[in-house]
Formats: sequence, C-alpha cells, structure tokens
Amino acid sequence: MICAGVFAVMVGAAFAAVPFYRAFCQATGFNGAVKRAKFAPGAVSNKTVTVRFDTNVNGVPWTFVPVQASQTIHLGASTLAFFRATNTSHKTVTARALFNVVPEAAGQYFSKLECFCFSDQTLKPGQSAEFPVVYYVDPHYAEDRDTRYQPEITLSYTFFKSTDVANGSATAAPLGARAKARL
Repeated sequence: MICAGVFAVMVGAAFAAVPFYRAFCQATGFNGAVKRAKFAPGAVSNKTVTVRFDTNVNGVPWTFVPVQASQTIHLGASTLAFFRATNTSHKTVTARALFNVVPEAAGQYFSKLECFCFSDQTLKPGQSAEFPVVYYVDPHYAEDRDTRYQPEITLSYTFFKSTDVANGSATAAPLGARAKARL
C-alpha cells in the first residue's frame, strides 16, 4: 500500500511540475520568463534601457517582424510596441507566440500589461495584422547588481501553430484598442 501511495504521489507530482514551474518562472522572472502585470509601477525613472525586438516563426507560414527594431524607454514607463504578421499561405492559420527576454536576469523586471502573446492569433490567407504589446521595465532594474550594467534587453517572440484552435482566437483590432487604453 505504501509503494502504491508513493507511486501515485510521484505520478501526480510529475503532472503538476510543468504548471508549477511555469507559474514560478512567471512570478519570479526566472530563466528569462516575463511577468504579466495588471498595472504599471507608477514611478518612472530618468534612467533608460534599450529594448530590442527579435521575431521568429516555427512551422507557421507567416512573415513576422517588429514595426520598430528597438525602443529606448524610461524605466517604469508603460510603452507600446507593435509587431506585424502576414499569412503567406492559402489557408487560415492560427498560431500563438511564445516569448522570453535576454539577459535572463531582466525577466524579473520586465512586465507585460497587454500582449498578443496571451492568446491565439488567427490570420486568413494573405491577411496582415499589427499585434501590440504594452510593457514596462521596473525601475529596480537599474539597482540590481546583475542588470544595472546591462543597457539592452532583447524581447524575443516565436510564433508556433496553435494546438488549441477549438477555443477560438483573438484578432489584433480589439487587442490594439485595449493596449492603447492601457497607456
């Protein structure tokens, strides 16, 4: 009975490990994970950091590029960036973007208020859309010994085909209106 109980606990722990690890990474910024925030910190620093944007697709017939290659922002300031995607195939494609930041130590200070990456995105054949992200870098970034001498952060997105097409998708227009309202 003890062996069966230990086996059941181990199997349950194995299935729970992925969601717990994901939650831990998003809460702490561990391993370059970015936090999802409900509001900006309020304090805006006079110090700046350059945020560079990297875009990729993996198995998705889209072109995907940042509208701006980089932005120099004040720490603590909410900032809006746009990315443009075009479906180059003859079929409707639903995809989801995964993201991270480099250097990894910046993950705990980089937060998103709104992002196209929070939901699936669907593009019809030949359709293009601009996807917004509202983000900020916490002013404490300039005080941390691991990040204070890092003048650049790279925010990277990779679109993958969605495995959850049945739940529907978001389009860029409603998200864009919400993103502008967050500024």
